[in-house]
Formats: sequence, structure tokens, C-alpha cells
Amino acid sequence: MLFEVNGLSKRFGKIVALAGVSFQVRPGEVLGLIGPNGAGKSTLFECLAGVLPSDGGSVRTEDRTLATGDRRSLLFYVPDGIAPWPAQSVRWALDFTIGFLGGQASLREEVIDQLDLRALLHQAIGTLSKGQRKRVLLAIGLLTPQPALLVDEPFEGLDLRQARDIAAALRMHAARGRTLFLSIHQIADAARFCDRFVLLSSGRVCGEGTVPELAALASRNDSGPNLNLEEVFLALT
Repeated sequence: MLFEVNGLSKRFGKIVALAGVSFQVRPGEVLGLIGPNGAGKSTLFECLAGVLPSDGGSVRTEDRTLATGDRRSLLFYVPDGIAPWPAQSVRWALDFTIGFLGGQASLREEVIDQLDLRALLHQAIGTLSKGQRKRVLLAIGLLTPQPALLVDEPFEGLDLRQARDIAAALRMHAARGRTLFLSIHQIADAARFCDRFVLLSSGRVCGEGTVPELAALASRNDSGPNLNLEEVFLALT
């Protein structure tokens, strides 16, 4: 186990965004956070990363409970739909990640090529398209040194070829031991790419495990044991 989330909760007034969320994250896995819009996926990532304060619950490693500030050495969060340092170039952002955030200089050229960024290095981040910004954000995340990378919608804004290439790049980094925790709206994308899944609906975890494990859980609800991920999600939520 890399870390464990226990009873994480968050409210916005009368709205319960997260209700006692608990699950485990394992070293070197690709874990998919699956749920519809409004399920609480981004709120969960923001609470884990300390962007939002949670109202309750804890994050533990095997030997201790991690305060919010201590999680910075464990995980790095890549949000969706932002343009960091919009006036700066892509090259500047990557170099800043390495120099100031303690990123891995040895991976710089590899990540640039994997995410097809070489032609964009001199462009200002604020001038990039949505898909181009997404690739830059992923590059920043992959260069950071934390063992776990949380990415909100890694394939949003990408065409089919780009999504396939980036999925292969992410899988390569996971094979080297990097843990990837990915929030994915499209269940078909998650099914092709992730090792295990956390199913989130209305701020609650409805299941955790591999597709066969989740199918077995769904079969207790009078569903068949040979369900695919979409059918499992519908059966459990």
C-alpha cells in the first residue's frame, strides 16, 4: 500500500460533496477514479492535494497519518482546464518544474518527445489550445518527483491518436514504479487503461477493485458475474 484514504468528507453548505470516502492506492498501479459529472471526483483530488480543506477523514501511509502539508512529498496533483503561468513559455514551465519543484532532469527530453512538445517549447502557455495545454500539464506532472501523480481527466481535449500515445507514455512511467491515480469521465477509456478502479457516485465509494472483483460485487446485487466496467458501474451506483 502506498497510501490509504479513510473516511474523507467534504460539505459545501448543505451539499455533501464527499461522504466518508475510503480506499487504498498501491505502488506502481494505474488507479482509475470513475464517476459521472458531479460525483465528487475533482473535490476528492483537491482535498487529497490540500487545495481544499476536508471536513473529516485521514490519509495514511503504512506507518503514519499524513497531515495536509506532509502529502506534498507523496503526491502531485494535475488539475483539468487550467493554464499555469500563461505568459511563460512551455520551455520555461518545464525548466521551472525541474529547478524549483525538484523535478527529474533526466526525464526532460524523453517527456518532451513522448508528449510531442518540441514544436511548442517557445510558445506561451496562454496561447495554446486545450489539447496542447493538457499535454504540457501532463509533462509537468511526469517530471515531478512525487511517487504518486493525481491527474484530473488526462485525456480531455485530446484526439484519438494523441490519447493513445499519451496512454502509452503514462503506462511506461507506471511500469517504472510511478503510481498514477486518474480521474476519468469516459468509462471506456478507463477500462482500456487502468489496473483497478474506485467507483464514486454522489460523493460515496460504491466499489473498489479490478473489473472481475467489481463484477463479483455487482453479482451480489442480482447482476451477472461477467459484466464489463460500464455494466458494473450501472449495477453498483
